[in-house]
Amino acid sequence: MADWKRGLRRVLYPAYEARMLRRMPTDQLPKHVGVMLDGNRRWARAVGADTAHGHRAGAANIEPLLGWCEEVGIEHVTLWLLSTDNLNRPPAELHPLLQIIEEAVDSLADEKRWRLHPVGALDLLPARTAERLKAAEEATRDVDGILVNIAVGYGGRREIADAVRSLLQEQADKGMTLEELAEVIDVDHIAQHLYTKGQPDPDLVIRTSGEQRLGGFLLWQSTHSEFYFCEAYWPDFRRVDFLRAIRAYAQRERRYGS
Repeated sequence: MADWKRGLRRVLYPAYEARMLRRMPTDQLPKHVGVMLDGNRRWARAVGADTAHGHRAGAANIEPLLGWCEEVGIEHVTLWLLSTDNLNRPPAELHPLLQIIEEAVDSLADEKRWRLHPVGALDLLPARTAERLKAAEEATRDVDGILVNIAVGYGGRREIADAVRSLLQEQADKGMTLEELAEVIDVDHIAQHLYTKGQPDPDLVIRTSGEQRLGGFLLWQSTHSEFYFCEAYWPDFRRVDFLRAIRAYAQRERRYGS
């Protein structure tokens, strides 16, 4: 892009963003936003860099995103950083990625602005990564800020399977038989064993990079969510892109299947 165009955007976009913020209907904004941080590797290829550089650029964009969420009063954010499928990537790519995630989570915890909560199959992760995630949660337990779910080693099908397994074990410990459980089990019983138990379901799910599919993200919780697909790769996702997503959500009429 020509330098004069970049300069013009630097002048115009802050005014445009401020106008969007002023016009946001405060009673129609989401309280829980899920974000699929997609496109790091494709961004790296586009700029002629290696994959690790793309993941670092993506990690650097997380703190700005959380700041934008604070601006509009979002209370819960779920960030999908690594799926269960991603764990099958070659070690030469996976190990640096896990290290980048660990460093990013440590940085978020050091800010003491957000309450971090890891969600995912931590038992599938290397012990070091799981320990760092748990330590970040403990370090921010008393922080009065946005609750940020850090989805690492996360898969929607695995979450539901884990929830059912936990429910069965809980009821077995109470002496309930499978036949008795089958008589009373409903969706609320399963919801109480999800990684996000006790939290509201996401109002809005944002996916970057132009892909238009769930890919297993919050399968159970997103039944009534609104979706917004953005063409920008995650490292290029800007405040203006975020505000456009929030504005699009606010303009929709949510029907909840009715």
